[in-house]
Amino acid sequence: MPELERITLQDRSSSLTATFVPEAGMIGTSLADGGLEFLGQRRGLAAYVSDAKTMGIPILYPWANRLGADGYRAEGTEVRLAEGVGRVRTDPHGAPIHGVLAAYPGWRITDRSADILTAAMDYDTDDLLAVFPFPHLLTQRITLADRALTIATTVEPTTGVPVPLCFGYHPYFTIPGVPRTEWELGTPAMRHLAVDDRGIPTGAHEPWVAASAPLAERMLDDGFDQVAPGSVFTIAGGDHRIEVAFDQGYPAAQLFAPAGDDLVAIEPMAAPTDALRRGGYRTAESAVTARFSIRIAG
Repeated sequence: MPELERITLQDRSSSLTATFVPEAGMIGTSLADGGLEFLGQRRGLAAYVSDAKTMGIPILYPWANRLGADGYRAEGTEVRLAEGVGRVRTDPHGAPIHGVLAAYPGWRITDRSADILTAAMDYDTDDLLAVFPFPHLLTQRITLADRALTIATTVEPTTGVPVPLCFGYHPYFTIPGVPRTEWELGTPAMRHLAVDDRGIPTGAHEPWVAASAPLAERMLDDGFDQVAPGSVFTIAGGDHRIEVAFDQGYPAAQLFAPAGDDLVAIEPMAAPTDALRRGGYRTAESAVTARFSIRIAG
């Protein structure tokens, strides 16, 4: 893999740093406090670039997680999807997964300082429009301040066609030096979505009461909606605590904790899994910004 530029932000008020790689889809590869790393590294950056094997903080765009079929109809347009066409990837069930911007090299830096990084990309190339025919400007503004990493994502249509908002992020977190069996996972009140054996919502749902409980050996791959603005998820262990706030624009979430991995993903989503196919998503008719933040409290 060729050497890629890594941009590291420094919190002016603490030793916290955050690293992003614009040429690899603006993926966040590190959120560290001194020698302590709070992002799950999984297979590393090379596997993300070569095979879209997620790690760190990748963006899932223009849809988060899976679609329930190899096509969808949105804003009056019918779209067919195929593995390998227009950067589409599929999971073992053949479902298009994680959108098409994994390791996408088309980001350009528009602003940069010691603790702020802004990058933009024009979603208007033929291959991208073949899978999501809604031209727009996509911008990420990343700030590291007061022990919190904030990612603000703006979708701005460049034609008169509204842009469906179904994207998300897939941050992987770990508590350094603390066994997973000792982690405590805190979740807000929301609604749990039942899924089929492919991970696609069935339409059934039930209330999810705010709670904090040991992660222990639990395996999670659960979707939610009705996440209120400002909701906070937490992971705590030992002297460390991670707080993930869905500040605005993320009414859905996915919790993912695979077996045998000392990590848990708390995924902010602009719409639930498969919303691009099922409907019920919001649209951007002018510039719309969604924002989430990650605070390292200890």
